[in-house]
Order: sequence, then structure tokens, then C-alpha cells
Amino acid sequence: MGTHLVHRTCSLCEAHCGVAVEVDAGAARVLSVRGDPDDPMSRGYLCPKAHGLLGLQHDPDRLRRPLAREGAEWREIGWDEAFELLARRLGAIRAAHGPEAIGAYVGNPNAHDIGSALYLPALLRSLGSRRRFSASSVDQLPKMLACRAIFGGGLTIPIPDVDRTAFLLVLGANPLASNGSLLTAPDLPGRLRALRARGGKLVVVDPRRSETARIADLHLFLRPGTDALLLFALVHVLFAEGRVRLGRLEPLVRGVAELEALAKEFSPEAVAGATGVPAAAIRRLARELSDAPSAAVYGRIGTCTQEFGTLASWLVDALNALTGNLDREGGAMFPRPATGRAGGDPSPSERLPYARWRSRVRGLPEAFGELPVAALAEEIDAAGEERLRGLVTVAGNPVLSAPNGARLERALASLEFMVSVDLYLNETTRFAHLILPPTAPLERSNYDAVFTGLSVRNWAKFSPAALEPPPDSRGQWEILAEIAGRLAGAGAAAVDELVLAHLLKGAVGPGTGCPDVSEAEARAALGSVRGPERIVDLMLRAGPYGDRFRPDGAGLSLARLRAAPHGLDLGPLEPRLPGVLATASGAVELAPELLVSDVPRLRARLRELATAPAPDLVLVGRRQVRTNNSWMGNLHALAKGRERCTLLVNPVDARRLGLADGGRARVRSRVGSLEAPVAVSDEMMPGVVSLPHGFGHDAPGTRLGVARRHAGVSSNLLTDEERLDALSGNAVLNGIPVEVAPA
Repeated sequence: MGTHLVHRTCSLCEAHCGVAVEVDAGAARVLSVRGDPDDPMSRGYLCPKAHGLLGLQHDPDRLRRPLAREGAEWREIGWDEAFELLARRLGAIRAAHGPEAIGAYVGNPNAHDIGSALYLPALLRSLGSRRRFSASSVDQLPKMLACRAIFGGGLTIPIPDVDRTAFLLVLGANPLASNGSLLTAPDLPGRLRALRARGGKLVVVDPRRSETARIADLHLFLRPGTDALLLFALVHVLFAEGRVRLGRLEPLVRGVAELEALAKEFSPEAVAGATGVPAAAIRRLARELSDAPSAAVYGRIGTCTQEFGTLASWLVDALNALTGNLDREGGAMFPRPATGRAGGDPSPSERLPYARWRSRVRGLPEAFGELPVAALAEEIDAAGEERLRGLVTVAGNPVLSAPNGARLERALASLEFMVSVDLYLNETTRFAHLILPPTAPLERSNYDAVFTGLSVRNWAKFSPAALEPPPDSRGQWEILAEIAGRLAGAGAAAVDELVLAHLLKGAVGPGTGCPDVSEAEARAALGSVRGPERIVDLMLRAGPYGDRFRPDGAGLSLARLRAAPHGLDLGPLEPRLPGVLATASGAVELAPELLVSDVPRLRARLRELATAPAPDLVLVGRRQVRTNNSWMGNLHALAKGRERCTLLVNPVDARRLGLADGGRARVRSRVGSLEAPVAVSDEMMPGVVSLPHGFGHDAPGTRLGVARRHAGVSSNLLTDEERLDALSGNAVLNGIPVEVAPA
């Protein structure tokens, strides 16, 4: 049968670079993965993570069949037996204690798979429980909440127009390591080099001189957790010096006067001591930002995973608006994805998807249908008779990603029944009673519906499966649909029909983008083959570039994307306001009540920082190009090489503490302690130490041979489940007070 190339995207990070997968179909093996020079977005660029696709495909530790645990022993079982066991055990818990006794945790790999994106909601509805958790609340939840308040949609997120901007201000992000986050931009290193080559300026604010900071025109150290103070000081300067220019958006923006009043007491001089950034540097930065021909402010995970994450996320977009750079070329713009509107609700709504219910123990607020994952352990071990007794996890590893992982381990061990949809027997799934492994990414087709809505440029690409899935395997969507069907007393086919019918209702017929197309006509055109591809075809054909089911084929459809294996460039970002707004007022809300209500807490913290001694040392995380959270540790191509799970310490702090480069340190926080090898480096701000996230692969009972040899330590043994961003409930992963001493 010979070898051939399959062109698709790499789904292991948000960049989604184009890859050419060389396949030996006869041997059912992937031979190589290399960059696709004809991909219009990445043009052949590839980071090391893409080689993990090959490693993942052939990893002997990857699970291929369902596993059931009996005591400490695991045995392979058939799919029918597995689904019957799941339905029986979860059904018994629900019958005895009600649906709220069962919870769910969803990990971030689900965003990289169209099957998960489409069928997970059905699974969650079938549980009937409001105790839902996800990786969002250790990641981007503050940004989503801020954007919902400002623009009306949690995914209506302005994206920096990196390719055309003249000035880029980056806070709490390291895109040279992350490849971009809430910023889909293949070859972002090349795009940043192009920014500087055309005379633009790159400024990075970070407590570490990161890989991105090293190539910047200016790097400013910032005390962890004080981003909102710095951003408010920049807003203050814009108002105080008459630099606010809303441009064409002036009729669309509300709350400018309120924002000016709020910023008055956050002058550069007032915040300099707390942030560690000199007042003169803050003023100069504000002036350069406002004077630039075009500019974009970009804040990412470092601005979210702190105690004022929602305020910092709000002020990033406030700065873009106040400088006239919101929704304009070279500023912060809104993508137009091919499968439909990026973010927002179908219609304006007065009610935020926020605090509609609360967690049982601490009363933490729901946001976007889920509770903070910082509450997961206590909802199991401290909620009494109302405790969680059953749990479903889907492609997540919260033991390594949620705060106070040691407590969560103990809580998971006490569950009556736990089922995990996952490729591995890992640090979390070892507590499951049943593991259901889906096919590997290269064994299923995909469309990047989530990340085209966060892209630096509009594009569309369909990724066919590179290999036929093995006999007796299940795709992720099939597993999710089967679980939902079993729990709802129906079959997987009924769940698939429910998903399709729901989307058809909003896609065709009167009041939609296809008003002259009936549901029957659309169904006939889409065919009868169940699964995500039929639904992607619907979304493409009814989307902004779609063929609207016209017989002439002018416009996008799945067939047209199949005929363009390298993908289609749909053009640069274009202004979209007011079209994307879904606020009740129909305006950009620069001073929404929810966010304004948290400013007094920030004022109080500023006063506290001015009078109380700061912690001796605080801990921050860091990104690395060969990792993506906790789910790539078992891939040899990514894990090999020098030790990367090290504690970075500034030389001044190292001398003071008696630490030596290459030695070991004991790190303690309120909730735990660990030992880590020391790397002394002046890239760290004095008073700040750093551990990377996603390590700690030495847990007993896992099947992770490569990861165990490169185990490292879990930084979330130190993070504190009681430290949260008050508005969103997002866990604070940066700025954790710690004590450090020689081990």
C-alpha cells in the first residue's frame, strides 16, 4: 500500500500549526510528522510539541481498551461491559442520593477535539448535576468573565493583531514558550520577529525575564499579583494627560467617566512601591502606548491566575479601548470564525452567567455553568451527607493541575465510583474505578472550531484522520454520546440526533442566516452518517463564509475544505463592532457593575502593600515549549534532555538563603512542601522563585514509564485552594507566599 502524506493541524497546543503526517498505511504506522510548508498560517513552522503526535500514537503506555479497577488490580473489559458498569454504578448513586451527588471535571484537551466540544454538553446535561468543574478555573475564567461583562460574551475576546501592530504590550504571557494562548498564531516567534523588523516595539512585563522578554525591546519586572495596579496606573496616566482617544467607537462605549474616577487614586507614584515598577517607567509606558500608530495590550495566564485576575483582564481591554486600539487594524480585534460567531450569546441578556448557584461548602460562585475547581476536594471531603460521591472526568488531570493536589488525591480516593475518559492511567485516573480510553488524535478527524475563534487571522482547515482507528476502539465523541445516552435512558444515536437537531434549529429556517432552507432540505444535504463531521458541515455551510446549502457550491462546506488539504486563508481580521456585542445596552461597557464592585478590594490591597511587609518570597509558575500542562509528560521526544523541573532563584536570594546552583531546596507553603533542584539565575526578579507546572509524575499506581523517569515535582502541592480571585473563583497560582531553604 506504500506511504502517503496526510495534511492536518497539530492539536497539542493552541497554535494549531499545519503538519504533514507520513503514514505507512499497510503497517498502520505513522513514520514522521513534519511542518507543512503550504499551510497558509504556519508555512512550515513547527515547534517540538508536534513530534509528540508521533510519540502519542505509538506510546505503549497509552490505553487501548477499557480498564476496570477491583481493589488495587486493573483488568481489561469490553465496551458493553464498561458502559453497563458505568450506568449501574452512577445510576445507583443518583437513585440513592440525587443527581447532585455526581460531579464532573473537564480538562483542557477537550477544547482541541471537535467531538468533545459538540458532545460534552450532552453528557453534562445527562448527569443532571450543577457540580461541574473544569480547567477553566485554573486558567482563563477571569478573562471570560471580564469579556462577558464588557462585550456580552465569554468568548468575545479581543485578539492582538500581531501581524499589523506597531506596539505590543505583553503581560503575564510567554508566547515564545506557549506559542500563544487565547491567541492562535502559528509561528508566533516569527510574527514577533517580524513586528520588530518592521520597526515595531515589543514590551514585556513579567517577574521573570522569560524567553519572550529576552527578545523584547523593553522588559519590566513586576511583583506577582500586582498587574491590576500597574494597569490602573496606565489608565490613570491616559486620563490625567488627556490621552484618551476612543475614535470611531466613542458612540459605542459607556462608562468612561466612571473609569476615570476609579483610576484617580491609582497614580504611578501610588502603585510604584507595590508593583516594583518605577513611576517614571509607568508614565513612559503609558505615553508610548498612546502615541504608537497602532498598539495592542495582551494579558494572559499570569494576569488570570492571581487574586485580581478578573480586574486585570478587564483593564487590559479598557486600555485597548481608551487608546483607540479596540477593533481596529493593528489593535485588538475580533475574529470571524467559519463555523459561526466568536463568543457572545445568541441575543443580548441582562443576566450574567454568574453566581446562579454556589458551591455547598464555601459558597463559591458558579460562572458559565461551572464551579471553581478549587472547591472540588472540599465538595467531596467536607460536604457531609451532601458530598460528592461519584465523579466523571474527561481528559483532565486535576491532581496535578488543581490547587492543593495532595488534598484532592485523598478526596478522590474516598469516592464511591469514579469514571475517567482518558488515554492514560495517570496521577488522577489511578483513582477511577473505570477508565474509557478514546482513540488517539491522529486516528480521528478534527476541525479547530474553538481556536479559529481566537485566531490572529481568519482561516479554516479540516484535519482528516491519518490512520484508520483500530477495531473495537471508540472515538471521544462516541464515548461521550454513549455515556450520555446510557444515563438518560436512551442510546448514543438519540444523543447525536439531539445535538444535530439543536444546532439545526439555530442554523436554518426563518430568522437564521439560511432563512430559505428548511430543516428537511438541510438534513438531506448533510447526509445520514452520524458524528461530528456532519455537524461541522452544517456549521460551515450556515456560517459567515458558508454556501448556505446553495447547489452552485459558492461558499464553504466540509467538501470544499476536504478539497483544500492545506487549509484556506480567509483573510485578516476586520472591524466587527457593534456586530459582536451582546450586552443588554448594546454598548461596550467599560465600567460594568460586577467589575467595579471589586475595585474597593484592590484599593485595600494597595493600602496593605504600602504599610505591611511583603512576603519574603513568592512563587510563580512558568511555561516551557516542550510541555502543555500535565498531559505530555510520557512522550519521549518531549521529555528527553536536561532537567526542566527546577526552582529558579535570583542570585541575591540564593546567597541570602544559602542555596547553590545545582543543589536542592525545600519549598514550603501553607498547604504543603516539596524538594526541587535549584537553578540560580538573574532572569528571576528578586523575591520571586519559579517552578514549572505539570510535573510530579512519581505517583504510585500509574502507567507512565517515560514520565516517571522525568518525574519532577508538582507545583500544585504548594498552591492554596483558599487563595482565589474573589470574582471568578479562579485559583491563584502566581504570587504564592513560600519559605525556601537548603534541602
